[in-house]
Amino acid sequence: MAAGAQTKHDLVFVSFTAEISQTTSESLLGLCANLATQRVGTVYLLLSTPGGSVSSGITIYNTLRAMPFKLVTHNTGSVNSIGNAVFLAGEERYACPNATFMFHGVGLDVQNRRIEQKDLRETLGMIVAEQTKIGAVITERTKISADEVGQLFLEAVTRDPDYARDKGIIQEIRDVQIPPGVPVHQFVFKR
Repeated sequence: MAAGAQTKHDLVFVSFTAEISQTTSESLLGLCANLATQRVGTVYLLLSTPGGSVSSGITIYNTLRAMPFKLVTHNTGSVNSIGNAVFLAGEERYACPNATFMFHGVGLDVQNRRIEQKDLRETLGMIVAEQTKIGAVITERTKISADEVGQLFLEAVTRDPDYARDKGIIQEIRDVQIPPGVPVHQFVFKR
């Protein structure tokens, strides 16, 4: 093999165990863009996230859905909040037997900020718009109805893999198996 030549891999594993933010989403999408450029056939995303930024999560979802490779997502721990939309980008979706999925409505953290009526209207509009985006992804990619999504958001519930399988979030409950010699990319972020 010539110096600098790369071996083409049909399958690559990517492990993402972080909060969804602008920084983490840029890193994940940058790697995925490189894998697409390398013409990787299948990217297997191992995902565990507490959630985070809705706008970053929706960006990840839309971009992953546009990638030319087959995307498989696997919940390896907890997929929470906007992480559910990212998870649902997968064409095939799995969960480990002890994994969970947590759903809740969109919120806003406010510290030492004066809020007037116009601010509340704007904030409520933003919350409703972001919940609508997340709800649309869930209803499009699962068997969960819009009414059920609304209830999940109000109840702030955590669900197990059996629920996820019954509702079409995943196809199967199974442990992760990484074949020997397959590339595995792990993100490490400063905390």
